[in-house]
This record gives sequence, C-alpha cells and structure tokens, in this order.
Amino acid sequence: MTSPDLTIAQAMLPLADPDTSLAFYRDVLGFEVRNHVEYGDMHWITVGPPGQPETSIVLYPPEATPDLTDAERTLIEEMMAKGTYAMINLSTPDVDAAFAKVQQGDVEVVQEPIDQPYGIRDCALRDPAGNMIRIQQVG
Repeated sequence: MTSPDLTIAQAMLPLADPDTSLAFYRDVLGFEVRNHVEYGDMHWITVGPPGQPETSIVLYPPEATPDLTDAERTLIEEMMAKGTYAMINLSTPDVDAAFAKVQQGDVEVVQEPIDQPYGIRDCALRDPAGNMIRIQQVG
C-alpha cells in the first residue's frame, strides 16, 4: 500500500484580538500576511513564513466554530487565557538568534533557549491569544 501524497497546507490557531495577533505574527515573527478576511466583527488572518507559500497558519475567531455551546466557548476562552488551548512548533537553524529577535517585540516568554534532554534545543513563548509557540533548532 502506498501512502497518499500529502503535505501540511495550514494549521489553525485561535485569536483573541485581530490587531495584536496580526502585529505579533507579522512584526515579531516576521511572517507575511497572505489573507485577511473580515465577516462582521470577526477576522480570519492567514500568515506564513516568507519563502514558504505552501505552509500557512490561519488565525481564526473561536466564536465562529459551529455547534459550540456557551459553556464550551467559555472553557475555550479560559484555556486560551492560560495558554493551554493550542500550540504550534516552529523551527529555525539558530534558536538563540531567533529568540533574541522575538524578544525585541512584546512577547510573553515561557522558556528561554535550553538544551532539552530529548536532544533538541528550544524555547517557548505565547502569542497574544495565549497560544504556546515552541521554537526548536534544526540541523
């Protein structure tokens, strides 16, 4: 049996405030804005690393998720505030340089760069919505 020819096109991360999320992903992480859709007071913002048009992150309003109860929406908001709802791992050839650059912006640092016992060097921070972002060194 052959495996299907699949690639990762988009990952979804919730946003709380479109303006602060846009500024973080564009100005702090250096991602390019690929799309910005507004519907009423809700925003969907697609960003991605320059030079990698096939991979994107869609920042979406969690309140637009269909069939959520009010209790579920409240729980999601609480988990986002604590930074336990969503996360993404990014990679870079030099995690220390990347960490120094992102620290120039308004970021919540969770972990400074460290050599992990499982063989990678990484750091962690949160975006304005509370999403955990781990940046690991590759190569």
